[in-house]
Amino acid sequence: MPSQSNRLKNTRSSIDKTLFLPLEKLRLKFEQSNFPLFKNPTVKRPTIMRDDLINAESELGRTIFGPVPVGHQREFFQYTKNVWMWHENWTDLGKRYEITIRYEVRKDGVYKKIQGHGYQKISGSELENFRKALHAYLKLVKEKLY
Repeated sequence: MPSQSNRLKNTRSSIDKTLFLPLEKLRLKFEQSNFPLFKNPTVKRPTIMRDDLINAESELGRTIFGPVPVGHQREFFQYTKNVWMWHENWTDLGKRYEITIRYEVRKDGVYKKIQGHGYQKISGSELENFRKALHAYLKLVKEKLY
């Protein structure tokens, strides 16, 4: 059975190879591509911004954790090469709730930061679930967006 250290290295390597570089390349390729609708030189092509791509990815990313409950708003997306964001807000009995979690993938592991608190290294099933979420995210955005 692989040690925790080896699993972490394998997870980091897996995340780097299958998510970070391919997703950045997909975004860049999409930004530079010619849309079929805009091949006519008389039709001006819209400018696609990085934020537009992140928003489109987030529309898909929010679905990988199951249906979004009525009255909730959920976001899950890759913000930068090694940073992922989870945000959810909702109202219950007139009180508004909000949570934002920032995940950073570093050489020595994956860390999460919940608003107002410091970074905590994730491990075990939480790390495995994060890894699975990233793979599901990449698969979904490659199929539906890029």
